[in-house]
Amino acid sequence: MDLLDEVDARRLCVLCHHNADPDALYAGYALSKLLKKVRPHLTIELAAAQGISRLSKHLVTKLPVQLTASPHIGDADAVFLVDTNTTQQLGDWKPLVEKGKRPVVFIDHHASHPETEKLASIYVIDEQASSACEIVYDIFKESRIVLSREVALALFLGIAYDTRHFMLGTSRTFKAIADLVEAGVDAEEALFMLFIPMDISERLARLKAAQRTRVVKLNGYLVVLSNLSTYQASAARSLIEMGADIAVVGGEKDGLLRVSLRASRDFCRKTAIHLGREIAKPLGEYAHGMGGGHAASAGINGEGDTESVFSKCVELLKKRI
Repeated sequence: MDLLDEVDARRLCVLCHHNADPDALYAGYALSKLLKKVRPHLTIELAAAQGISRLSKHLVTKLPVQLTASPHIGDADAVFLVDTNTTQQLGDWKPLVEKGKRPVVFIDHHASHPETEKLASIYVIDEQASSACEIVYDIFKESRIVLSREVALALFLGIAYDTRHFMLGTSRTFKAIADLVEAGVDAEEALFMLFIPMDISERLARLKAAQRTRVVKLNGYLVVLSNLSTYQASAARSLIEMGADIAVVGGEKDGLLRVSLRASRDFCRKTAIHLGREIAKPLGEYAHGMGGGHAASAGINGEGDTESVFSKCVELLKKRI
């Protein structure tokens, strides 16, 4: 697959969502390497809205990635968005991406969003993929471009991160991992790279989230709500580990409302509810923003009162459980 067949470009921007995790960061990195291999003349800027996550910052000390702090989005001939479900996840870059007439290419593994579909010139979406890195790996295979050890390691790290060290992997995922190991990745060494001690601020955030919990019982399932302005995703994961079937952690900061939703594997298996498509998407619209994600992991960005969004979330869940 040549993503540039329909794009006449010399200058590209490859953008990742805000606070880019290892899957987003390294999918963008690997895609940039692929595009440069196909079209050596290209100038490519790789950037992450509002920076990268703490784990990603740790990883780039091991496998460096050149990021552009202020990409020239307005001057780009085409924009590639990686692991980014909606332009809402781009923060201040959102209008710069939307207002231009240049092609916008999405590469993502989350449930599709109508507004994204309207904007996209090319929409490479695969909800069955474990990660954005798995999709980029497939593009490499289809393009018959040999993976360097560095790119293979990047893809391995992104896949391992998004599958929770392969707990969520499929046979397709393990076939990809086998190829990446064949390309020179030391699996044990790579997995060790993904471990960093949790800093005190994140630990405190998790404890605060636990202190502030409110539990709603829906048809035998425990829905746990908590108000927290930072580390929402980490706190939501910790609440699932503590026994919640669904964890909803959200709060307002600098005028922006962010909510992370997580579900246990048992809940997803028994109910077949897709958090990204059935809960986060309408919840994001309710909060005058956007939402989306996976079956067991989703989030929204918007505005408004946290408690009213929590109430709407419970209402949406009631209709589907």
